[in-house]
Amino acid sequence: MLIFHNPVHEKHAGRQEMFRGKLVPCHETPARLEYVLEALRQRGIGELRAPAAADMALLKRVHTPRYVDFLAGAWQEWIALDPANAELDVLPSIWPVRGFRHDIEPTNFAARVGLFSFDSGCPLTAGTWEAALAGAACAIDAALAVSAPGGPRAAMALTRPPGHHAGPDFFGGYCFLNNAALAAQALREAGAARVAVVDVDYHHGNGTQSIFYERGDVLTVSVHGDPTTEYPFYLGYADERGQGAGEDRNLNLPLPAGTGFEDWTRALEQGLAAVRAFKADAVVIALGVDTYEGDPISRFKLKSADYLRVGRLLAGLGLPAVFTMEGGYAVADVGINVANVLEGYAG
Repeated sequence: MLIFHNPVHEKHAGRQEMFRGKLVPCHETPARLEYVLEALRQRGIGELRAPAAADMALLKRVHTPRYVDFLAGAWQEWIALDPANAELDVLPSIWPVRGFRHDIEPTNFAARVGLFSFDSGCPLTAGTWEAALAGAACAIDAALAVSAPGGPRAAMALTRPPGHHAGPDFFGGYCFLNNAALAAQALREAGAARVAVVDVDYHHGNGTQSIFYERGDVLTVSVHGDPTTEYPFYLGYADERGQGAGEDRNLNLPLPAGTGFEDWTRALEQGLAAVRAFKADAVVIALGVDTYEGDPISRFKLKSADYLRVGRLLAGLGLPAVFTMEGGYAVADVGINVANVLEGYAG
């Protein structure tokens, strides 16, 4: 397995996020990736590579150009308002909800931050754009690697910030660019007629769903916490099946908080059956390990040993695969759990 590692991920390091009415230290930290890297090195899993430069044209086919341009220049705008802002992160404070216009991009910076975001727990920092762009490059390069003649059957984008909550023109949930969607688009453009995205993160991949909801060439499957009680709340319900050309190309499998491995596995197997019925040519695995019983912000009950079986189940698809690193916030155990998935996948 090739592992494309983001060499600048630590440049995105939020100081604090809004959580239940107060500012708290960020759950999504650079240490998450360092633990994964260490676990992979100890077990000798994968060949590490740095990515090439991101394909900006492909990026703007998945995300809207005005959103990409905003992210690229947001920190500079923030500093231009007041040099003292260098000591602060950007957090949104106003949003255009129902009845407000979204088509006009205001010139006011705070209004633009709100236009392109959906929560107040996702700080934008001095290094966010550089880190997110390198992560996107990891995902695209992983897709190109498995698409190349004689290439590996699987590759991973080992990166942060994660991506599956980022939509065509919005960030949130610690995500800015949607690595899973970028990998799927790169696989399509490299020749795969049909691509499936299987999201096993605790939280619904709302951004990925939004990007592909009206497309028939990409199947999106998500096994996640019931959005009536779990973030991101407003998407992820079982009746969301796709629209237009994308009808029946979106499968949500929400599960109640407290779900254990056997029930979770039955839902995953249902999702994998849908991938087989779709006759996908390649698969993207949005790999979140916040389904772990010790995760501080999630409520499933998977144990570290269970992730070996998760890897074996995913390998059973027999498809060229790209893994993208998503959530997992029990920092000291993230590396063990990710390594177990990849070890199980490799057999």
